[in-house]
Amino acid sequence: MAKEPQNSHQPDIDEVQDDAVIGTALKWSLALFGAIGVVVAGIVIALNRPDEAPELVESELAQTQVRKVDAVQVPRTPFVDITESAGINFQHVNGATGQKFLPETMGGGCAFLDFDNDGDQDLLLVNSQTWPWDQADQEDNNSAATSTLYRNDGAGQFTDVTAGSGVDFSCYGMGVAVGDYDKDGWLDLFISAVGRNYLLHNQQDGTFADVTDQAGVAGDANEWSSSCGWFDYDRDGDLDLMVCNYVKWSTEFDESQNFQLVGGGRAYGRPQNFGGTFPYLYRNEGDGTFVEVAEAAGLHKRNPATDVPMAKSLGVTFADFDQDGWIDMIVANDTVQNFLFHNQKDGSFQEVGVVAGVAFDMNGHARGAMGIDAARFRDNGAIGIAIGNFANEMTALYVSNPAQMQFMDEAISSGLGPNTRLELTFGVFYFDYDLDGRLDLFAANGHLEEDINRVQSSQHYEQPPQLFWNCGSQANTEFMPVKSEACGTDLLKPMVGRGAAYADVDSDGDLDLLVTGIGQSPRLLRNDQQLGHHWLRFHLVGSNGNINAIGAWIEVDVDGKTLRRQVMPSRSYLSQMELPVTIGLGKSTSVSEVRILWPDGSQQTVNIDELDKMYEVKQAAVEQAE
Repeated sequence: MAKEPQNSHQPDIDEVQDDAVIGTALKWSLALFGAIGVVVAGIVIALNRPDEAPELVESELAQTQVRKVDAVQVPRTPFVDITESAGINFQHVNGATGQKFLPETMGGGCAFLDFDNDGDQDLLLVNSQTWPWDQADQEDNNSAATSTLYRNDGAGQFTDVTAGSGVDFSCYGMGVAVGDYDKDGWLDLFISAVGRNYLLHNQQDGTFADVTDQAGVAGDANEWSSSCGWFDYDRDGDLDLMVCNYVKWSTEFDESQNFQLVGGGRAYGRPQNFGGTFPYLYRNEGDGTFVEVAEAAGLHKRNPATDVPMAKSLGVTFADFDQDGWIDMIVANDTVQNFLFHNQKDGSFQEVGVVAGVAFDMNGHARGAMGIDAARFRDNGAIGIAIGNFANEMTALYVSNPAQMQFMDEAISSGLGPNTRLELTFGVFYFDYDLDGRLDLFAANGHLEEDINRVQSSQHYEQPPQLFWNCGSQANTEFMPVKSEACGTDLLKPMVGRGAAYADVDSDGDLDLLVTGIGQSPRLLRNDQQLGHHWLRFHLVGSNGNINAIGAWIEVDVDGKTLRRQVMPSRSYLSQMELPVTIGLGKSTSVSEVRILWPDGSQQTVNIDELDKMYEVKQAAVEQAE
């Protein structure tokens, strides 16, 4: 019987000795096998030794040059906040008292326009209002919110002329469109709103008359209209009206959803929780009335799976993308695919967004799209569609070669995408702020939620606007973010940005900026660049019905390249740019030729005898403005 060990964790002495003997034998066996292996390996190598390698001859390498990229410095172009000193004391009212109804964070339209025909750019700021259940207290204080109209003295000083102007009424306003719809030579206004919309006819005496009902453009009282714009889609010589509608919304539905922030607290609703809707397309009958033709024109897009309205539209702009002589339109949709409506030349449009490559991001996903602009921003005539998107979704830059409708999103390669990923962008537009002949980009940013930083540390309610300098081919990136060292601190001060527009408010030839804010004052920023760059400004007057020449293109041949700019006030988000067109020339001291491509297809050459001037160009003749 085997000896019992005294401790179950202690091995028997005989077992230890046996293990030692076995271990020693194993070591000698492994050593022997190793020696045999070495001998065998040597024999195998000797038998399979290749022939001696030939002598290496060094080849002569071709001479190469490393491309040097010049250091590119963004030009110093200060923007100075002159809001208060210019006489603007507007305060946007959104009615927010804690219920967090979605329209409270979506307004802020604005427009630069010469409503009194004195040659300078006046200003309209669209207001929203308090909600009906809160208006009793407001009326007691005699402080009903209205839109505000400012007259410019030509030097950038503004006077509030709202009282008695016809714009001094309360509505839950959103956006604005400017155009002379009755061809009397005076600019009229269309104001979009939650509920009833408004058409205001210019009375030529500094006032406007509400002609909405007579014209037939009030829309449905249950709709929520957003961006809008005038354009002549049927080429009959008068201006038609496109009005985007956002989502099917009511206070009852919004409140019943009980939207919540992560961690608690009421939140603004997501557009995915609201139904889609259809836009309005009003065809101008030429007698002061309009007919709504959106469905017949092919603009009623439905979800193919559910047959419900698809559009949740916030931004719209117009351009002849394929250069067939008929103006097309592109619509930015929030959380559903964007629409590109191709003009069929028969009063209808075909929606080609998916085929053209502008409907989704590069991964096939819809984004939260808001503001929009389109321009021929490269010397080769390529057209780029810029769309501002939601936070954590970069701004889109869909680019197509001339006369084509096949786009590629070049946001990443252009440098625009990586620098816009975090921001929530509303207003966005092209303009040449430094007058070097290249179109730059501006973006107005701001979140929906005041407490967003509590939920996402990378996000803030107030966000800085962004300015991107187009450096052309000077660097590996096309759009370079402009820092405060180059533009000053006023421009980049955080705000809850929404609408945005530009105009030369002080008549010095460069373009000044306006940014509106939700529940805040707007910011008017004067461009104080002193770069010595030359420029031309054009005010076009059409003679074939479309007096504002909306949709016309101006081409300037300078230094072997062609600069192309469109007369298109409807851009950005809920906003309108000035009608005159500014074209920067950089250091060039002359131009070879200037051509106007009128909306009716005719062309005209303009004689330029001096730079740094405004030229008024009539379709039948050319006259230099005083």
